[in-house]
Amino acid sequence: MRGWPMPSEHAHFITAFDVALRGGPLPPGVTGPEAERRFAVYRNNVAVGLSAALAQRFPVIRRLVGADYFAALAASFVATDRPRSPVMAEWGAGFAAFLAGFPPLAAWPWMADVARIEHARGLAFHAADAVPVRPDRLTRADPDLLRLGLHPSVIVLPLHHAGVAVWAMNQPGATPGPVPAGPQIALILRDPSWDVPVTAISPADAAMIAALPAGTLTQAARAARAVQADHNPQPLLLHLMRSGSLTDQETVP
Repeated sequence: MRGWPMPSEHAHFITAFDVALRGGPLPPGVTGPEAERRFAVYRNNVAVGLSAALAQRFPVIRRLVGADYFAALAASFVATDRPRSPVMAEWGAGFAAFLAGFPPLAAWPWMADVARIEHARGLAFHAADAVPVRPDRLTRADPDLLRLGLHPSVIVLPLHHAGVAVWAMNQPGATPGPVPAGPQIALILRDPSWDVPVTAISPADAAMIAALPAGTLTQAARAARAVQADHNPQPLLLHLMRSGSLTDQETVP
């Protein structure tokens, strides 16, 4: 009995199989009665399954363009961007760039930013766990010595447009309104209830978050004030603490 294919043979088969899934000829070894018809059913099931997975990952995009339009978008995207891992949560990073380069959506340039938010929320939801810092560490420790880490779910996402506002207006129960002008910065994290809120933060807040893992709390506050001289770090620190997003550096995986 012949053993498993050698790595090069296996890679060739995977490539041929993917070509077949995209409408090409059947891969070598796929034979039998009605092989073409049966593989066509499988090909369709793969396309439908990937489109459904994309709709789950990008519900706001689906709501913005409508179910039928999204189905067509998904079919076009799936034809060019396939999962590279069996973990479906890792797929979809290229959808934002796909939307940005899709000419019919040129009048809605913030669409790609909304897709970036939705993909980042998926990453945050599936991020590793970490033990939050004890609240007394913030009130009793010397800020010149205190070094804090960030929960692995924390993502700071600079956007080209007001993507946070668009995403928020398309949540259940929200009231639509005009899209603000100018870019936003999104803070995305997973809170203790396993919700993944999205908050618009200032450039100074973003600078402070970026500086936290690299130095002391005092140094992070200075980094924020270098961007905005009158920056008050307390609202941001309170938000991070309440969401369980501040850690002792040594507890971060």
